Amino acid sequence: MVVDQLSDAEVDRLFHALADATRRDIVRRTVDGEHSVSGLARHYPISLTAVQKHVAVLEEAGLVLKHRHGREQRVIGNHDALRRAQQLLDELDSLWRGRLDRMGALLDEDSRGGTT
Repeated sequence: MVVDQLSDAEVDRLFHALADATRRDIVRRTVDGEHSVSGLARHYPISLTAVQKHVAVLEEAGLVLKHRHGREQRVIGNHDALRRAQQLLDELDSLWRGRLDRMGALLDEDSRGGTT
């Protein structure tokens, strides 16, 4: 299970990184291919420095990989990290659906006059 493989701090970094709309858009753009940070910055009404900070948050969470190519900073989406994030969300979804199903069964049993 991915939930067991990631520390609470790693999960927090992942969800914090994905909590911002600009960062989610950067991830979407970089999944399809490599982009320069300055090229990404052209898509947003914020400064290059702000985009660099967003990229740093994504890199720290492992969602993007950054490297230098000459004078440019290049960014590409990390497909493995995105797969892990999807697995984490799937596992959490399954966990909560199971809990809700058990709670529903208990409520049904109680409404029929059964004991728990």
